Amino acid sequence: MQQLRYGILSTSSIAPRFISAVRISGAGEIVAVSSRTRQKAEEKAAQWDIPKAYGSHKELLEDENIDIVYISAVNAQHYPLAKLALQMGKHVVCEKPCTTTAVHTRELFALAKEKGLFLMEAEKMLFLPAILEVQKRIQNGELGKIHIAELSHSFPASYNTWLFDKSVGGGTLLSSGIYAVQLLIWLFGGIKEIQGVKSSLEGGAEWQYVLSGEMDCGMLFSIKNSTQANLDNTARLYGTKGHVEIPEYWKARKAVFHIKGQEPETVEFPCEYELMYEADHIYDCLREGRLTSPVVTEELSVAGIAALEKVEESWQM
Repeated sequence: MQQLRYGILSTSSIAPRFISAVRISGAGEIVAVSSRTRQKAEEKAAQWDIPKAYGSHKELLEDENIDIVYISAVNAQHYPLAKLALQMGKHVVCEKPCTTTAVHTRELFALAKEKGLFLMEAEKMLFLPAILEVQKRIQNGELGKIHIAELSHSFPASYNTWLFDKSVGGGTLLSSGIYAVQLLIWLFGGIKEIQGVKSSLEGGAEWQYVLSGEMDCGMLFSIKNSTQANLDNTARLYGTKGHVEIPEYWKARKAVFHIKGQEPETVEFPCEYELMYEADHIYDCLREGRLTSPVVTEELSVAGIAALEKVEESWQM
């Protein structure tokens, strides 16, 4: 199969990281970028060395030389842009969360299937070698039965001004909570119960939260996120034989295993652009004629956003 020809919908802060990952992996070429204004698109095209710039996303989608689009717009735009891209015959990789509702996520996967096109939520975390090593060792029983999971994530939000605008899908729950719940679902199965408390701004967008719940397997979990408090940014999974620490689990380069009676063991997987593993996977899926990823499945995308919807609904009540 020839290289995938990518169009980048949006000039958001994550876009250049995906562009670099595609280039370093050799799994595609970036042929165009679009923004809401031609001036911004041309500015970023020059900065990122992209041949074509479009002043609207629809113009980019009309380009017949583009096979697949990467959508990194604000959360509320994921659904309409992905739907338009599929209707116009493009394969779609959409940044997490795929959409802001389970209903819309299911609708997009149904449309992709109808059109014979590939659709995947861009959940980079699940392709990282460090995360795959943790999964392997859990499945091998090295940590025993996992009973407790703790995940924390903090970051300054100043680089994304839309993050606290609820009307465009802002709030820290969608931006970071999707990582945590999808990691738990991917490793341990369905979520039985989830609830939480938040601190909100006047407009309603949360700037920090604490979630807790239980998985179908009986494991309990807690998830913390803040844009102000400096958390330790680590996932910890506690089992009957020991525990594992995954620093910066959403972009993990290493994991530290603590097994009873043994010295701690650190496994490291350094890389410059962690999205390159995801780019390789997308290429492999299309080369094999797949319409969905066997890793970031429709079921996982739906389950992840459904869990966050349940939290949002409880907050609204």
